[in-house]
Amino acid sequence: MNEKQSKKNQSVEKVFQIIEIMAENKGSMRLLDVSQKLQLPASTVLRFLNTLLTFGYVYQDEETLKYSLTMKFCHIGELVRSKISILDIAKPFLVTLSEKCHESTCLAIENDMTVLYIDAVDGPDKMLKTLQRIGKCAPMHSTGVGKLMLLGYDDTKINKYITDKGLSSLTQNTITTKELLLKELASIRTLGYALDNEECEIGARCLAAPIKDYTGNTTACISVSGPVSRMSMDKINSIKDYVKEAAEIISIRMGRI
Repeated sequence: MNEKQSKKNQSVEKVFQIIEIMAENKGSMRLLDVSQKLQLPASTVLRFLNTLLTFGYVYQDEETLKYSLTMKFCHIGELVRSKISILDIAKPFLVTLSEKCHESTCLAIENDMTVLYIDAVDGPDKMLKTLQRIGKCAPMHSTGVGKLMLLGYDDTKINKYITDKGLSSLTQNTITTKELLLKELASIRTLGYALDNEECEIGARCLAAPIKDYTGNTTACISVSGPVSRMSMDKINSIKDYVKEAAEIISIRMGRI
C-alpha cells in the first residue's frame, strides 16, 4: 500500500469515527465537541463534516450551528436489512456444524412465546427430532434455543409466559417451576450456551447458542442435537466452542457490535 492509499484509508476511518461519535451522542454536537472527542484539529473535522453535509448524511442547524446525523442512515440501514436474510447467512454454518459434529443442526426463532424452527440440516442418520422439523414449534422452557430466548425476558414477561404457555412437563427432566427455570437461566448466562438434556424428548440432547443482531438482542439461535448415545456430556464439551463460534460469526454478520 502506497502513502496516498494509506492517507485515504485513514480519512475513511476518521469519517466513520465521526459518524459513530455523533450517533452515540444524545443530541446535536458543536464542531468543537466532535474535534475534541476525536482529538483532531477542528479544520480537519470540518472538512469531513462538509462532505457528509454534501451527501445528506449530516444536518447543520442554521441558528446553533450544531451538527446532527440525518435519517438517511435509517434509509441505508433499511435497504441493507431488506437484503439480509438470516436463513441465507446461517445456512452454511448449519451445514458445516452438522458435518463437523456429525449431528443434526437447526436454526430457530421466537414466535408468540414459542420456538419456531425455520431451517435444519439432518445428521448422518437422517433422523431429526420431530419437533425440530422446519415449520414446527416447541415450548421455550424445555428447549435449549427457547431458554436462550427467555434470557431476554424480565420477571413480568416470565410470569406472562408461565401464565399463557405454562411449564408443561414433556419428560421427567422438564423444568416445571419458575424457581428452577430462573436458576437454569442464571446458569446459561454464565455459560453462554444452553442445553436441552432430554427435557423435550427422552433420548435426545441439544446444545444451543444465541445469535444477536445490531440491537444486541437474541434474534435467533443455532443448535446441534442428537441421541444421548452420541451426544454425551463429553461430546457436548468438545463441540460447544464450535457452536458458540458459529453463532458469534452469524451475529457479527447480523450487525452485532
